[in-house]
Amino acid sequence: MIDFWLAAGLLLLVALSFLLIPVLRERRAQREEDRTALNVALYQERVAELQSQQAEGVLDAAQMDSGRAEAARELLADTEGVAPARVSRLGKPLPLLAAVLVPVLGLGLYLHFGASDKVELTREFAQAPQSMEEMTQRLERAVAAQPDSAEGVYFLGRTYMAQDRPADAAKMFERAVNLAGRQPELLGQWAQAQYFADNKKWSDKVQALTDEALKADPKEVTSLGLLGIAAFEGERYQEAIDYWNRLLAQLPPQDKSREALQGGITRATEKLQASGGKVAQAPAAKAAALLKVRVDLASKLKAKVQPGDSVFIFARATSGPPAPLAAKRLTVADLPVTVELGDADAMMPQLKLSNFPEVQLVARISRAGQPTAGEWVGRSGPLASSTTAPQTLTIDSPDK
Repeated sequence: MIDFWLAAGLLLLVALSFLLIPVLRERRAQREEDRTALNVALYQERVAELQSQQAEGVLDAAQMDSGRAEAARELLADTEGVAPARVSRLGKPLPLLAAVLVPVLGLGLYLHFGASDKVELTREFAQAPQSMEEMTQRLERAVAAQPDSAEGVYFLGRTYMAQDRPADAAKMFERAVNLAGRQPELLGQWAQAQYFADNKKWSDKVQALTDEALKADPKEVTSLGLLGIAAFEGERYQEAIDYWNRLLAQLPPQDKSREALQGGITRATEKLQASGGKVAQAPAAKAAALLKVRVDLASKLKAKVQPGDSVFIFARATSGPPAPLAAKRLTVADLPVTVELGDADAMMPQLKLSNFPEVQLVARISRAGQPTAGEWVGRSGPLASSTTAPQTLTIDSPDK
């Protein structure tokens, strides 16, 4: 921050120089004007003396003219090189007043509209905080300096939760939702903070937030964990087991929270069995889809294609998004060929073969290498995505 003020002071001196230098130059010019006026007065006094001597008869006309000429030459020599007098339009007080007001006004405007607080925060965040309290203070100042930053508000909410301040955290997550939109993760965090702020009392507000989050993303982990906790606290142990099992399926194998989550499932199972209940088996996971298809080229087209032409083989939903669910790229030189299309070949994680009951197989030749348009194509009829029997697909028709 000291570097900033030094630089600002240097710039201020430069700005003041434009105001003060003309004032100093004017003072120098004033001194020159005063000296000229003195010389003129001496000249006039000399001429008056000559005229008096002529009147007394001491000097004749020729001597009078000679003396006047000599005085004029002296005056010319004394005033030679003196610039003509300049009349200031601003006057002397105005530049001096501006020299005082400019820095004062500039400082006031900077303190009001400037970003000295953000500069200081940037310097602070360049250094690691020494404690959680220091980190919280930094985040609070950052949010105050940038109230429209959804990211800053979100991290402040997470920090409040880590400090067991759920009421403050709930306010921050609500602000983050208003700034960034109703994203499932933010809704889940807001619901969790609100639940603990209400002393672990389930409310319609918390229910609505978790419902909205899971409707947008059925795998939203915070909502699943929170619903499991609420179910366990309400002695609805089967619900707690179901929610926690769904959460467990989303966590990576190395996640440290898996052990604690598994412990919660075990306790819920024991309490359910102790009350005479029976743990319901989780529904079996849907088997991954895998289609095997042999692709060949019709004899009538073999003379019309080039070995390097691209061949796109893909499966798409008969009722669903037009994007391919699984795809592979080969060349005409690879035909005939047998390929497998499965969930591992999904273009996007949410668009898997196993998520759609019926698909269509397509093979397209594209000389330009475009998967969406080409010269020749082969299509299958509707096919169950769970089909295990090998399929045959022949490229035999113009692509229209």
